[in-house]
Amino acid sequence: MAKANKTTETDINVTDFINSFVEKDEKKADSFQLIQLMSEWSGFDPKMWGPTIIGFGSYHYKYASGHEGDMPLIGFSPRKAEFSLYVYSPTEESKYLLDDLGKFKMGKSCIYIKKLSDINIETLEKMCKATIAYLNENHECACREK
Repeated sequence: MAKANKTTETDINVTDFINSFVEKDEKKADSFQLIQLMSEWSGFDPKMWGPTIIGFGSYHYKYASGHEGDMPLIGFSPRKAEFSLYVYSPTEESKYLLDDLGKFKMGKSCIYIKKLSDINIETLEKMCKATIAYLNENHECACREK
């Protein structure tokens, strides 16, 4: 039997989460700015996914192993040390866009930044939109309804 995804959409209020979880004023301001931008770029309102991820829209994935679930199209988490941005897709365009993103570290599929002023917002927008397009083409996606 396939293991269930622990990261699921919740009913936690996003603003309440930021105000209670994020300690530094600059990180709070960056969080609210990311919410505004990602809402605009995706066309979806922010929702909490799991205890700490703020996501926009959703898509359904299913692997050959049988593991399947739902995840946000794009999102972020204002972790203590840095932001985790969930905006990357495995495309040539996304790899190319990384060159102009600014100051970041790359995980397996996650981009880590200290603050929003460290990155190029126009490049982040292009990356978010490219990821939404990729997910729309390759998965069952709520973005098809928009």
